Amino acid sequence: MDNEPSEPSSSSTGSKSAGGFGLFGSSGPQYSKTELAGVPLTGMSPLSPYLNVDPRYLIQGTDEFILPTGANKTRGRFELAFFTIGGCCITGAVFGAVNGLRMGWSENRNMAWSKPRNVQILNMVTRQGATWANTLGSLALLYSAFGVIIEKARGAEDDLNTIAAGTLTGVLYKSPGGLRGAARGGLVGLTLSGLYALYNNWDHLKGNSPTRY
Repeated sequence: MDNEPSEPSSSSTGSKSAGGFGLFGSSGPQYSKTELAGVPLTGMSPLSPYLNVDPRYLIQGTDEFILPTGANKTRGRFELAFFTIGGCCITGAVFGAVNGLRMGWSENRNMAWSKPRNVQILNMVTRQGATWANTLGSLALLYSAFGVIIEKARGAEDDLNTIAAGTLTGVLYKSPGGLRGAARGGLVGLTLSGLYALYNNWDHLKGNSPTRY
């Protein structure tokens, strides 16, 4: 008798299929609609139940970046030094340019509007901009250098480094004026760095959020 080949019966339970061959060999495990229905898809669009991917492996519950072993998630003083120096130079240049424009306009107020007047105002703008950029850039360089050195020497990063770096920056910057000038510079640096540390820890002192450095 001619026996027709019977078709393989499909599983009625809807569980994973054990076999099957894909284009490049055996395919991965097949997941049924029942299993995929119980997988939470928080923060992502629903996937097709016919995909051979377990959505549980696609849920990102941790950070999406990789850090070296022992590395901190926040940038240290060395990384922030470049941003600090560049930002202070740009800030000084802008402030100096505005101040130079004000000074040039007031000093040449009685002159007629002519090319020499424009040249004098432009010279004042560029001179004041360069002066203030060099001043703030030098202060930022000293502060960043002291901060990095103190951090490496102490092996810790806290507000004490900020206050010490600010005080030493004021002392060294005003040291050409003698002991009295160095003392005044250190006092100014201590005051400014102390106010910055207080502002940086204001929320922490009130108990709202952790300390920022």
